[in-house]
Amino acid sequence: MAAAPWYLNQNKPGLKHQKAFNLTSEEGGDWYKRGVKTFQATKFRKGACENCGAMTHKKKDCVERPRKAGAVKTGKNIAADELLQDRIALGFDGKRDRYNGYDAEDYGRVVDRYERAEALKAEVAKKRELERAYRKANRVEDGDVPADEKDLASDDEASSSSDSDDDAKAADADTEGFMEVKKRVRSAGGGASMTVRNLRIREDTAKYLRNLDLSSAHYDPKTRSMRENPTPADDPSMQFALQFQGDNVTRKTGETLGFERLNQHAFDAYQKGQEIHMQAAPSQAELLYKQFKDKKEKLSGVTKASILEKYGNAAADTPAPEGLLLGQTEGYVEYDRAGRVVKGHEKPAAKSRYEEDVYEQNHTKCWGSFWRAGQWGYACCGSFQKNSYCTGKKGLDAAAASATLMKDNLAAREAQMEAQKKEEEEAAARDAAEGATKKKNPFEVKKDVWGGDVAEDVQLDPAKLMDALKREEARDRGEGGEDGGDERKRGYNVSHDVDVTEEDMEAYRMKRQRKDDPMAAPDAGTDGYDMV
Repeated sequence: MAAAPWYLNQNKPGLKHQKAFNLTSEEGGDWYKRGVKTFQATKFRKGACENCGAMTHKKKDCVERPRKAGAVKTGKNIAADELLQDRIALGFDGKRDRYNGYDAEDYGRVVDRYERAEALKAEVAKKRELERAYRKANRVEDGDVPADEKDLASDDEASSSSDSDDDAKAADADTEGFMEVKKRVRSAGGGASMTVRNLRIREDTAKYLRNLDLSSAHYDPKTRSMRENPTPADDPSMQFALQFQGDNVTRKTGETLGFERLNQHAFDAYQKGQEIHMQAAPSQAELLYKQFKDKKEKLSGVTKASILEKYGNAAADTPAPEGLLLGQTEGYVEYDRAGRVVKGHEKPAAKSRYEEDVYEQNHTKCWGSFWRAGQWGYACCGSFQKNSYCTGKKGLDAAAASATLMKDNLAAREAQMEAQKKEEEEAAARDAAEGATKKKNPFEVKKDVWGGDVAEDVQLDPAKLMDALKREEARDRGEGGEDGGDERKRGYNVSHDVDVTEEDMEAYRMKRQRKDDPMAAPDAGTDGYDMV
């Protein structure tokens, strides 16, 4: 905008109306001075750097290598003072000017050095050519060639080879970029040109030379692509190693197959009446395709379950071999009919830092190869003791015999217990038939005797109940005697009856103290159950 607006009253074109116009005028051609010589003292000065002797900085700011004995002690090799240049104010353009401060004389020195090197090369080449012409003119027979001339001939061959190498390097520099192919990149705006490196090796056979038949696969020279396989009749196992399968092999990899299936599903759904369009609503098409796959998987699972339920699963009855189950790998390897590797590499066996396949104590299996009843052991001898000596098949036989003996002992014990129980039942039946009264067991729990719920059909003898009440009262009073008293003061050899009758339990229930009963409290004003 060289023309100022009408309201600034600027008569002629200029840039004075621009913002910060005067800042560029302050910038000059100043730059940092290089190679300027300043004052260099011959002896150490007070206040100078103790390391180099310069007055413009201190020892902590010195950039020279620390001396073993500084200038303050030796007074020699005093460094020159630095040039303290004023700060250069640069604007936006001055900071980004790559040639600001550039000295043209530097390039003159570069050109001068290059010319002198070229002149020296030309002189050496001319001298070598003259020597070669001289030896060619004075050449003698092969058998009479002196040794020094043979050495010179070998030198000529070496020099000629070096010259050829230089020529080859120059040719490589001239042909740099020959392998780059410029292609049009497809885009909505018509495409753009970009450089794509040709990855084909020059020594490889070109695609169009695989099959020269006119009815062979079509080759597009513009894009250098051949979609189909030019040699479909060859052995498929050798296609990866020697032949060319076509560009469609690489085009049908990655996420391309999923995208094609998505397009095919959208097309089929549209043909069947659903409003699905891949370009108009891609999210809807992808969501419907996902729902279709889920329903298909569920349906296939139901079908599989019904078939297995009807016919059974033979694979579940006979498990797969261990080598097949543990032979899974993420590496892709292809083999031909002879067992040779066609594509990929075989995965080597993994090795740890510990010793493998080392067996001790005459064992043929490692510890932990056998498990039974929660214990680990050796599978070769069936021993559960670690670091034990292997007994081989005899150990397995002994373990089996011990297990059999234990089962026999358990069976005999169960038979003995069953026979004893049967005898007791028969004895009880005989006693009941004879009318004998079996003595009560004092440790046998009886619900109607030991403070439990009393049955309604229990008949109590009044005389025995009165005697039991007297004995209970005497026991509560702590009176000694045959029927009462403190049991803790009973003699060691005193015999007592441990048979507890229903009358004794009824007397205990009638006379026992109930501290939680409000009617039995001392301040209740009643003596027990007088009010009842």
